[in-house]
Amino acid sequence: MKNFKFIPVVICAMAILFSVSGSILGVSAANTDAVNIQSPSAILVEASTGTVLYEHNSHEHRPIASMVKIMTLCLAFDSVEKGELDISEEITVSENASSMGGSQAFLDAHASYKTEELLKSIIIASANDACVAIAERIAGSVDGFVKLMNEKAAALGMADTNFVNCTGLPAPNQYSCAYDASLMFGELIKHKEYFDYSKIWMFDLEHPSGRKTMLSNTNKLVRAYEGCDGGKTGFTNEAMYCLSATAERNGMRLISVITGAQTSKGRNAEICKLFDYGFANYETKQVIFKGVPLDENFSCPNSKEKTCRISARTDEFYLVERGKAGELTYKKEFYDGMKLPIPAGTSIGKISVHTADGSAIATSELVTETDLNERGYLDILKEFAEKW
Repeated sequence: MKNFKFIPVVICAMAILFSVSGSILGVSAANTDAVNIQSPSAILVEASTGTVLYEHNSHEHRPIASMVKIMTLCLAFDSVEKGELDISEEITVSENASSMGGSQAFLDAHASYKTEELLKSIIIASANDACVAIAERIAGSVDGFVKLMNEKAAALGMADTNFVNCTGLPAPNQYSCAYDASLMFGELIKHKEYFDYSKIWMFDLEHPSGRKTMLSNTNKLVRAYEGCDGGKTGFTNEAMYCLSATAERNGMRLISVITGAQTSKGRNAEICKLFDYGFANYETKQVIFKGVPLDENFSCPNSKEKTCRISARTDEFYLVERGKAGELTYKKEFYDGMKLPIPAGTSIGKISVHTADGSAIATSELVTETDLNERGYLDILKEFAEKW
C-alpha cells in the first residue's frame, strides 16, 4: 500500500476536564503530613498507573512474613492462565507439605485436593501446607518453585527482594520491601479470578476423609473498610504485622502496604489511613477504551474496502488530583510503509492523550477492526464502471 504516511491527527473536539499536573508521568504530591505512618515502612500506589502516592522507607529490606505468598499465588494463577494447571485438578499432598507449621489448612498427607480448594486456603487462611502442595505440583520441589519466584520477582523489577521459601516462614536471607510487595500484589490482582476468593469471609474445607476445617479470612478489612476486596496479611515475631491490601472506589483502585507494625490493630488502622488519604486526594479517569471503535474510520484508498473501523488495543487511565482541571486533546498517528492485505487486529498507528502543555499522559496502539484486502482486477473494473 503506497503513500501510507505517519500522520498526526489532533482530535480537537475532545476536550475533557482533568488535572494537568497529574498523570502516569507523575502527580504533584498532595499534603502527606496528615498521614503520619508510625510503622517502619509503608507505601500507597494507584493500581492502574503504578503511581506512588505516598511512601515511607518503602525500599528498606525487611522480612514480610506471609506476604511472600503473594508471589506463590502469582505463579499459581500464571500456571492456570497458561493451561499448565487446571483449577479442578486434584493435587496429592506430600508429607512435606502436610508437615508445615504456622498457618495451615491441616491437609492430610497423601490425600488429594482440588487446586481451587488449595488456592482458597492460601488466599483466605494463609495456609502454609497448601502453598507447599501448590509449589511441589508446579515445579516438582519447593526449591525449584523458589527459583521461579525469584525469576518472576526480577522480571517485575523487584530489586530489593530475595525469596528462600514459598510460605514466608522465617528463613535466613529472605527479605523484601514495601515497594516490591506493592509490585507483586499489583501483579496478582491482574488475575481477576483472585477476587473470586479474596472476599470470602469464611469457608469449610472438606477433606477427603470427611472431616472439615473451618477457615476464616485473615484480612479483616474486607469487612471493615468500604471498597476493600483483597489483601494478604503476614505475621512472625521477626517481621511483626504486615499487610498488603487493595480497595476500589468510584473506579479508582489503590494498593497499600504496611510492614513491621507493632500490632494487628495498628497495621489495619494505618492501611485504612493510607486508603483514606488516596481516595480523598486523587481520582483516576479512563481516557482510552480498549475495543471501542473510534468515531472516525481509517481511510485506506488502495484497499478493496477503502475504509475500516479502528479501536485502541488497551485500556488506559489518567491519575489526577481532586479539584484540579485542564483540557485534554487526542492525537492519532498512522504508520508509514504498511502493505496490503492488513488483517483485523493489526496495529496501524497509535492514539495518545495530551494535557494543555503538550505532555502525553496515555498512549495505546490503534488496531483495525476488520480486514483490509488488496483489490483484484474485477474490483478495479467495477470501480471504473461505477465512475463511468
